[in-house]
Amino acid sequence: MKGLNDREANIAGSIATAERVKLEMAQLKSENEELLATAREERSAMLKEAKEIKDKMINDAKDDAKVQAAKIITEAQASIQNQKMAAITDIKNQVGNLVIEVSEKILRRELANKSEQEKYIRDLSNDIKLN
Repeated sequence: MKGLNDREANIAGSIATAERVKLEMAQLKSENEELLATAREERSAMLKEAKEIKDKMINDAKDDAKVQAAKIITEAQASIQNQKMAAITDIKNQVGNLVIEVSEKILRRELANKSEQEKYIRDLSNDIKLN
């Protein structure tokens, strides 16, 4: 009988140990699930933060590009305006030189002889008095 009692005690001990191991495994599984949930939350938070940083970097780059583009456009417009004014000044100078050359040729032709020269002077003085 003693062998049977020992065997029953051994089986009961084994069952108790198995139950304790089963409870420990359930507790470990629960802890693992909590760790996984925490890891998922941390991963989600890290991904969200990374996306926010990426979006901020893209927006900052776009803003910088807009500022640089505006600066380049402003400089180009100023350069175009300066070139335009230089071209207008050059054309005015050329027109002025042409007017002087043509006027000089006309006056030389009209004042080629002394009588025409005196007549022209009288006409100018008469115009001045009338005005």
